[in-house]
Parts: sequence; C-alpha cells; structure tokens
Amino acid sequence: MIVYADTSGLFALMVRDDFMHVRAQLNFAHLASHDGRLLTSSYVLLETESLLQRRVGLAAVADFQLKIQPLLEIIWVDAEWHGRAMQRLLAEGNRALSLVDCLGFEIMESRDLEIALAFDRHFEEKGFTIAAFHDLGSYG
Repeated sequence: MIVYADTSGLFALMVRDDFMHVRAQLNFAHLASHDGRLLTSSYVLLETESLLQRRVGLAAVADFQLKIQPLLEIIWVDAEWHGRAMQRLLAEGNRALSLVDCLGFEIMESRDLEIALAFDRHFEEKGFTIAAFHDLGSYG
C-alpha cells in the first residue's frame, strides 16, 4: 500500500508536542509493520523542513533528514508538476488551499492514491481519506 505523506503528517510525526503526534506515530508504525510505503513531493520536504527549522530547530531538520527522508519515495517537482499544481490552485479559487496541497492532490490522483498521512482538512474535502489505521484497522 502507498500512502501520500503531507507536511501536516510528517511534522506531527517529528514533533512530540504536536497535538497529532501520537496519531501520526501510530499510523507510521502501522504502515511500517504492513509493508506500507510513503510517497511525497519535494515541495512537502521543503515545507516540512522549513517548519521544523523555524518551530523546533536545526537539530529536528537533521533528525528528519536522517531518520524519515530515506523512508520516503519522493516526487521531485519539475516544471510540469509545478504547472499542474499552479493550474489547479488558480482553478480552485480558494485562497485557503496552498500550492503544496494542490500538488499533493495532483500526485494522489495521478497515482490513484486514496489515503493521506495528513491532518489537513483539505484532503478530506477533496475526497481523500485521512490515514487512521489505529482507529479503523487496516485499509487493505
């Protein structure tokens, strides 16, 4: 199973005092024990590392790079991916959506992914399922 990893899920996984930390850890542990894979974008990496640096410190960035990043399948954003995300952002007309979220939606749709390791309500609003393996059991 492949699950899309959003900034909100990765940040919660790394930050012990984040209110979703335990849920993120449980979901991550479930995926690890069931041969699940996490897919993300280079924009999510940038956003996650920027948040970690600003809110927690550089040691958290180094920890993320050492422990989590090697476990991720990363789609490195090129001009085509950026264009698709930007087109979607402008078409949505919702200033609460971010370019990073729109890119995530594009990637999930292109890969036929249904589940996101995310705590961002926009994923649910777009019809994706937020990972809740510890609440609902295995998805497959």
